[in-house]
Amino acid sequence: MRIHHIAIAVKDLNSALSFYRDALGIEVSQRREVPAEGVEIAFLPVGESELELLQALDSTNSIGRFVASHGEGIHHICLLVDNIEAAVTQLEAEGARMATGIRSHPEGTRYTFVHPKSTHGVLIELYEKAGSEDAKSANLANEIR
Repeated sequence: MRIHHIAIAVKDLNSALSFYRDALGIEVSQRREVPAEGVEIAFLPVGESELELLQALDSTNSIGRFVASHGEGIHHICLLVDNIEAAVTQLEAEGARMATGIRSHPEGTRYTFVHPKSTHGVLIELYEKAGSEDAKSANLANEIR
């Protein structure tokens, strides 16, 4: 397990990039809109991890509401796991509450969120890369159904 990314909710992505990219000198590896999530994202690699800057496309979605109520800042920490089902099972066995079910991106990555009430106030994302053994098994099971 390692930190995959730290997500930072911002009001204005271009303004945030003037600090992270221009002042700090961190290159943007990818910038894209994700309409299904209602955000525009910029990824900035730092070592083996990334900073993920999130700007809401709609002020009423979860990122828009987060910025309105908490201001700009860290939204969540994402941990890379090898087997997302095993990680969720272990967390639930320890009494953790999940904020969402396991979701999939079109490219095959899978993710879920652990509720902040279980993590001492921090929203934690669990992230499994496409191509992991667990992801292959889940895709095969879905194909059989």
